[in-house]
Amino acid sequence: MPRPRKHRFVSEKPRATYYKPRGIPLAALEEVVLTVDELEALRLADHIGFSQVQTAKRLGISQPTLHRILRSARSKVADALANGKSLRIEGGTYTLPSKRYFECFRCHHHWDEPFGTGRPQHCPQCQSPDLHRLAHTRHNPTP
Repeated sequence: MPRPRKHRFVSEKPRATYYKPRGIPLAALEEVVLTVDELEALRLADHIGFSQVQTAKRLGISQPTLHRILRSARSKVADALANGKSLRIEGGTYTLPSKRYFECFRCHHHWDEPFGTGRPQHCPQCQSPDLHRLAHTRHNPTP
């Protein structure tokens, strides 16, 4: 019996989940499925430019596992682009963060807010509207 897959930490759900060549009806296309964790690995390693060590740490996996995920993801994207296939993003073994983290520019107070509650209007400590969202979460700090 194989070992259960370890959940990968993904920063957010993809904004778009389907890509297809222009001018070709969807019914006439073959489809390639890219998992959400594969997309996150591509985003971190190829788009943002993190090293494999940093990317593996952010995803919460080992470097050999990251290497396998990247190889699979790059192969799928190349297949879709080179052969005119549609690309659907769904599934995978991943965990989304449950909170967002903020910092006040004025007093440097840090706090968290649950997802789905909207952007805070002011700092809870000094009431300043000058705040920003931090790019890290508790489970996968920015390297």
